[in-house]
Amino acid sequence: MNIQQTIQRFTADAMADLFGVTMNPADIQVQETRKDFQGDFTVVIFPLTRFSKLKPQETAEGIGKYLQKSITEIHEFSIVQGFLNLQLTNGFWYSYLQNASNDWAPAEHIRTVMVEYSSPNTNKPLHLGHVRNILLGYSVAEILKARGHKVIKANLVNDRGIHICKSMLAWQKFGNGETPETFGLKGDHLVGKYYVAFNKALQGQIYELESLGTMDKEQAEKQAPLMLEAQEMLRKWEAGDPETIRTWKMMNGWVYAGFEESYKALGVDFDKMYYESQTYLLGKDIINDGIEKQVFYRKEDSSVWINLTDEGLDEKLVLRKDGTSVYITQDMGTVMDRFNEFALDQLIYVVGNEQEYHFKVLKAILKKFKLSWWDHLHHLSYGMVELPEGKMKSREGTVVDADDLIEEMLQTAEKQTKELGKMEGLGEEEQKELFRKIGMAALKFYILKADPKKQMLFDPKESIDFMGFTGPFIQYTYTRIQSIFRKAATDGVALDGAYNTDYAIAGLERELLQLLCQKDATLASAEANLSPALMANYTYELAKTFNKFYHDHKVLAEPDAGIRNFRLALCAQTGATIKACMALLGIDMPEKM
Repeated sequence: MNIQQTIQRFTADAMADLFGVTMNPADIQVQETRKDFQGDFTVVIFPLTRFSKLKPQETAEGIGKYLQKSITEIHEFSIVQGFLNLQLTNGFWYSYLQNASNDWAPAEHIRTVMVEYSSPNTNKPLHLGHVRNILLGYSVAEILKARGHKVIKANLVNDRGIHICKSMLAWQKFGNGETPETFGLKGDHLVGKYYVAFNKALQGQIYELESLGTMDKEQAEKQAPLMLEAQEMLRKWEAGDPETIRTWKMMNGWVYAGFEESYKALGVDFDKMYYESQTYLLGKDIINDGIEKQVFYRKEDSSVWINLTDEGLDEKLVLRKDGTSVYITQDMGTVMDRFNEFALDQLIYVVGNEQEYHFKVLKAILKKFKLSWWDHLHHLSYGMVELPEGKMKSREGTVVDADDLIEEMLQTAEKQTKELGKMEGLGEEEQKELFRKIGMAALKFYILKADPKKQMLFDPKESIDFMGFTGPFIQYTYTRIQSIFRKAATDGVALDGAYNTDYAIAGLERELLQLLCQKDATLASAEANLSPALMANYTYELAKTFNKFYHDHKVLAEPDAGIRNFRLALCAQTGATIKACMALLGIDMPEKM
């Protein structure tokens, strides 16, 4: 139990003993004291007055005295406008630093959770929008793992459908047998090239049909020869036509090899791969069961629907009149399979906010089936990513390619690092690895520091500023700490834990300790909100506060050995915490910079 939980528990005891009220300790708000007031932690009194039936000052006075008597680590308390500020003893902070653990505090209830992220189409390479999805999903999974949960990282690849056939058809018509090897292009890029080529050729056919004056644009698109051929190819695929299947497997193979390179560059992984070509029929069996249970109904044209108006939604098609399934049907099948296979406690879909309605419908359908876990699905809905130039469009080939973005980040990292002279004493391979770590930290941190729910603007130049709210700034802070210990080793200074406990911890030293003490509470909040942004912002505050401390206080040059040992321990714990937090964001830390 950490100090905040201790304060919560004894405050709940105080409410029971003083006012005869039983409260859940978790409902009592304990937060870090504002820097302009004296204290370390603050109990928010206002919500408690409705139980105490007393004024805030009187309620705080009673609780303050109770806590001071019950918790030996509380030195004194003060009351400011209904806030009970508690100042801890120096002894508590010395003891905290000496016994601080670099492990994460586990959650009270351990769960089995699947996090589905990436979920690309095999008709184009990964782009900037995918990068946000992938980084969010990976980081959320790592946060859940740090809390002790069993996590399955899943990827559902959309490897079938009309969009796949478009790339295949264009390759057959315009490709002249090109392969990634003969053309010298990553497989996903080559397939994406033909997806763009298909749409350009299609637009030309649509224009020709429109110019005849016999049909509008929508009709022209449906009647365009290329679109009709793509639809025929899809029918052949579903019928198992050998030649169509051969081309499909070959081109998908190119894409998978390309994706794997991109995933490796991003430093992410998956425990379970799903392919829509293997799952798209799963939900069809559920339809008949749903009709029997009167969850679904069949229309005169044989299509199957569900009425969700009582859930504030509308009527939803779940099976077309020709018997083919729609996305929601497939999702019903896959989600039931997953809960059965893994006995999941929760399934988190990392999907853009344009799909919010889809997941509301999915949950509503599962609720109609009276499944006990229908509410254990969570849509981590994130905002789109834009560049200063505007939105991206796959069909027009104007997307920001993930591989190009990664390469740009690495080149920018190299340029910036060389200009700032932050690679002294490093060999060629060490330099290359440093550029990779800095470039990827810039990309990942900039994306993950933003609230997932909000749309964001990605600025590559701003992301790599060594003095800004960036990953490289935090990396530089970490390497600064490591350099302290390299110099200490050279000077023969040992970290022996013998502190001068007469030294009063105050100012930035106390601020740094207060922040370190927030580590596990921040992780718990990041889990509850599924927000890596909370970890990113916490880590930045920690790095920023350390730099202020380092500027104002001597460490190795401190003549008092006891104070020097305390400050070295403070540096060590800060460095370890920064590294652990950045690892949850998928960011590697260099030792030198």
